[in-house]
Amino acid sequence: MKHGFLRAAAATPKIRVADPVYNAEQIIELISQGHKRGVKLMAFPELCLTGYTCGDLFLQSSLLEKAREGLKTVIDSTRGKDTLVFFGLPWEHGGKLYNVAAAVQNGRFLGMIPKQNLPNYSEFYEARHFCPGAGRPVMTEWEGGQVPMGANLLFKCSDMPGLTVAAEVCEDVWVPCPPSIGHAMAGATVVVNCSASDETTGKDMYRHELICSQSARLVCGYVYANAGEGESTQDLVFGGQNIIAENGACLVESRRFSNESICADMDLERLASDRRRMNTYPAADSVREKGGYQVVEFAFRNPEAGKATEAPAGPAGKAAAGITKGPDVTPGPILRFVDPTPFVPHDEGQRSRRCEEILSIQAMGLKKRLEHTECRNVVVGLSGGLDSTLALLVAIRAFELLKLPRTSIHCVTMPCFGTTGRTYANACSLAAKVGASLKEINIRQSVTRHFADIGQALDNHDVTYENGQARERTQVLMDVANQLGGLVIGTGDMSELALGWATYNGDHMSMYGVNASVPKTLVRHLVRYYADTCNEEELSRVLMDILDTPVSPELLPPEDGQIAQKTEDLVGPYELHDFYLYYVLRYGYRPSKIYRLAMQAFDGRYNRETILKWLKVFYRRFFSQQFKRSCLPDGPKVGSVAVSPRGDLRMPSDASSRLWLEEIENIR
Repeated sequence: MKHGFLRAAAATPKIRVADPVYNAEQIIELISQGHKRGVKLMAFPELCLTGYTCGDLFLQSSLLEKAREGLKTVIDSTRGKDTLVFFGLPWEHGGKLYNVAAAVQNGRFLGMIPKQNLPNYSEFYEARHFCPGAGRPVMTEWEGGQVPMGANLLFKCSDMPGLTVAAEVCEDVWVPCPPSIGHAMAGATVVVNCSASDETTGKDMYRHELICSQSARLVCGYVYANAGEGESTQDLVFGGQNIIAENGACLVESRRFSNESICADMDLERLASDRRRMNTYPAADSVREKGGYQVVEFAFRNPEAGKATEAPAGPAGKAAAGITKGPDVTPGPILRFVDPTPFVPHDEGQRSRRCEEILSIQAMGLKKRLEHTECRNVVVGLSGGLDSTLALLVAIRAFELLKLPRTSIHCVTMPCFGTTGRTYANACSLAAKVGASLKEINIRQSVTRHFADIGQALDNHDVTYENGQARERTQVLMDVANQLGGLVIGTGDMSELALGWATYNGDHMSMYGVNASVPKTLVRHLVRYYADTCNEEELSRVLMDILDTPVSPELLPPEDGQIAQKTEDLVGPYELHDFYLYYVLRYGYRPSKIYRLAMQAFDGRYNRETILKWLKVFYRRFFSQQFKRSCLPDGPKVGSVAVSPRGDLRMPSDASSRLWLEEIENIR
């Protein structure tokens, strides 16, 4: 539960049709297994206490009576277990029969959610036996007391902020306006679905998309438990397709035709972050009041554990007996995939589509700027490194869209004290291979003269020595652009901007920054994608050599002809910084949570000390360098994270980093 992670499970027991005693035993066994794994929320299929396929046996008093006894058996078995459990059974109320999902936890019967939409078409005939449930809860009799029964029940955890659970039953999610829409708007962060959806060809794909899409639309976690083997095969087969989804992503899915229990850790803080930033997401209080919702509180930990308790009659939520404190699952491996490169898709096909899309966004942004300014020339400072290479490739696409000659893309290479033969050769070769114009302006003499003017010794390789070169290059580019009536294309990427690894009013400045929202880890894949798809062998060879070159600003003299200044040796691995950047800006996670995620994502690659070292560096630089981001040139946003002061990051330049750095110091 630490850091907002909720361990949820969906389980499909192998049942016997019309045998509640046996089925209760199977449910109890799976609850016990889940509890041992630290599961806090568990869902079972629709009507699993009796079997969904009982048909007219639902009208038999013997079955209904045994179902009530089975319910009691399951409730009693949960004493001492803090897992919140939902499972299906038939329930008689007011002389009518309802298809409900019961919510139980720690020996308490918390409530029942009746199915509202009863399918009575094709192979389904539920209206023959059941009545549709109401939204507003009513009280129904149970063991001398009462429990709430209604679709509009919210189960709110008192000791896990952000966890409010609601439920719907099978068909409810298939209708045009599912009850879960109202539940989420009323504050539910996790929706449970007890289902019995039979298998027909292709239905599994639709079911998968339905559940994942619903979780995305509602910005919620969704636990879907489906009936499987054990149901009658007289006319239907049930495959037990269980799904746990979170805001559009499938965390885990079971194999069909094999009754399984699946388990995953949902990130409630991630959901809360997305809902907070979406000002179009309604405030829960007003929706809850208008919708007639009833909140039932429960807790994972009981401060009165160990004391004798009596089970008084009365509304659910007030009656409790024999509750004991459940196990506190200490932070350990998280049951979900933590992607070490959150900006880069792992699937090759998806990665290629992402690269094509980003290149198109960048090119369209530049195209519009050129059309608006009526410029027919652009200037790119070409260093032979990754960022300037990507900027050039984007310019080529924009010029193709505008049907302008590539010779109007003016590449300028500006060797100085730190330039190596490899990067110089690659810059010249790249410009030649793509058909752009190339001009070499050696700035060694002008920088030396400038240093003499300000009294900077050439053997003093300090920040003035480095930044003087960067600013001279920017001045040259700006003046060349003025001569041509063109625009200077910015080459700096988002990772450099996040760390402030740019010279203020040097490479930090341009007339349009095409890479401003592209992280360094993604720059590499964009260049590789271009190399793989350009169908030009020589161009591809040059691009691959650029990819193999260490990242460097080349502002310090080479050592034996090799790059002496490697960026990642100075500021840390970009794959770590991009990981930190994603979770800081996308979800606003605290440092201790980012550290925990990084430990899992980079297990075996970076140790604890390395991750903490560069996490501190990230936060120090991120806060101290905001002044550079506050005056960024225009540039297109390409992903969910960006640092433009006009869009995603409106942050004061003088904000204190104390809270974040102190938390890092306290990480144990």
